[in-house]
Amino acid sequence: MPLKVIDLGLVDFEAAWAKQKELFREVQEGDLRAGLIVCQHYPVITVNRRIGRKNILASQEELKNKGIAVYEVERGGDVTYHGPGQLIAYPVFNLNYFKKDIHWFLRYLEDLIIRSLSDAGIKGERSNGLTGVWVGRLKIASIGIAIRNWITFHGLSINVKNSDLTNFSLIRPCGMDIMITSIESETGLPVSIGEFKQRFVSLLKGASK
Repeated sequence: MPLKVIDLGLVDFEAAWAKQKELFREVQEGDLRAGLIVCQHYPVITVNRRIGRKNILASQEELKNKGIAVYEVERGGDVTYHGPGQLIAYPVFNLNYFKKDIHWFLRYLEDLIIRSLSDAGIKGERSNGLTGVWVGRLKIASIGIAIRNWITFHGLSINVKNSDLTNFSLIRPCGMDIMITSIESETGLPVSIGEFKQRFVSLLKGASK
């Protein structure tokens, strides 16, 4: 199935959110069946608006001083941090052409992440009862999606670089007391986020046919 890929580069969360809505309308109107936005974000915290900000540990003043915005969004999950050095992917898929099953789609995304990590020499794993991908007890990738009329939006983040992990201490990631890792942290080697992105998109294109 043809996949429209939009690479926004390093972009504010709000701009990417607006682009998601544009892509959603294209899928909803039948102009395409599946689209994908890939990007990195400037430092930002996003949180499920139904849950609220209880798992943000930093004060508003501290976040302001660090230049970190907070957005309440309609995705599942709890709170997460995004920053440069993460690969962000927002798949906007019409599941009427795939499988109308939310749990299947979450496992589909986890499998894509696990395969992309394997290509980087890392064994990613699922954790029973939890969404996302882990390396041992450390979380390396998060997933938080929304579905409306069987069209998906929001998506996933994979920690590639090790330069921006300290900001996770400002929150309880996914509402849990967990530690975060990255591809560079696990391999001890520099990783090109551009090259990793290309491999991930290729895997997703192959899996969406």
